[in-house]
Amino acid sequence: MPSVMGLLEERERVARQRVDALQAELREAEAVWERFVIARETVGEVLAEPRGGQDVVPVVVAGERPVQVGQAVPGSVVPHWEEGLAPAVLAPDYQRIMAVLAGGNGMRGEAMDCRQLAVGLGLEPVPAKVEGVRSKAKRLAARGWLAEVRPGLFSVPVGRGGGS
Repeated sequence: MPSVMGLLEERERVARQRVDALQAELREAEAVWERFVIARETVGEVLAEPRGGQDVVPVVVAGERPVQVGQAVPGSVVPHWEEGLAPAVLAPDYQRIMAVLAGGNGMRGEAMDCRQLAVGLGLEPVPAKVEGVRSKAKRLAARGWLAEVRPGLFSVPVGRGGGS
């Protein structure tokens, strides 16, 4: 049978190990928190700087290769449409949606529902694919690239052709 002192020493050792583990976890959490604070402060400083040098085209690195600002990048944000903005600034998936709706698939630029649009994109008209297309089409409509004729029925407004 173990002694009372032996039991207390064992419990003390376990408690010390737990304290050490929690202190290490706390140090890691503080390091993560500090990185977020620094990132927020840096972004605030950058956004507060006056935007000079508009004639210089900055280069943004996406992955390993340099990309000119305004060039389409897969997964990039859909900008709001404005006069003179071409579909080429959109990510490739969005460009394809614009092209299909503009008549690049032989549909003569008619309005399409998301199932037809998915088929026009060469996707199987299964719910998961159709919902992905619907999400992208809704985003394009919300940003002025497409018109939603009726809920779920999309077309390209005149002057916003799908050619990239």
